[in-house]
Parts: sequence; structure tokens; C-alpha cells
Amino acid sequence: MYIPPGQMYQELRSLSDGMVRVETKLDGIGQGLTELGTDVADHETRLRSLERGRWPLPTIGVLAGVAGTATGVLALIR
Repeated sequence: MYIPPGQMYQELRSLSDGMVRVETKLDGIGQGLTELGTDVADHETRLRSLERGRWPLPTIGVLAGVAGTATGVLALIR
């Protein structure tokens, strides 16, 4: 089977154009992944700061309960 040079050239051009499209899409995906990594790091930082600000609330509740219990025990003893 004989393939003329013109047809071979067209096939190679078509293949080359397809490769350019794939490379462009891969570059876009790579950029998106980089941005996603940045967003995840930002969200992680925000979550950690929220968690740090929240930990005293249960501790304050426990201390208030202990203080209330101690006050009640002292009232019963006197």
C-alpha cells in the first residue's frame, strides 16, 4: 500500500496539532493543580486558626462547672 507524501504530511500536521492541544490542556491542568494546592493550604491555615480560637470554650465550661460544684459544696458544709 502506497501513501503519497502529501497525505503523510497532512497526517503529521494533524498529529502535531493534536499534540499541541494536549500540551495546552496539560499546562492548564498543571496550573489548576498549583492553584488548588494554594487554596488547600489557605483553607488549612484558616481551619487551624479557628480551632485554636475554639479550644478555650470547653475549658471555660469545665472550670465554671467545677467552680459551681465547689460553691455548692461549700454552701452545704456551712
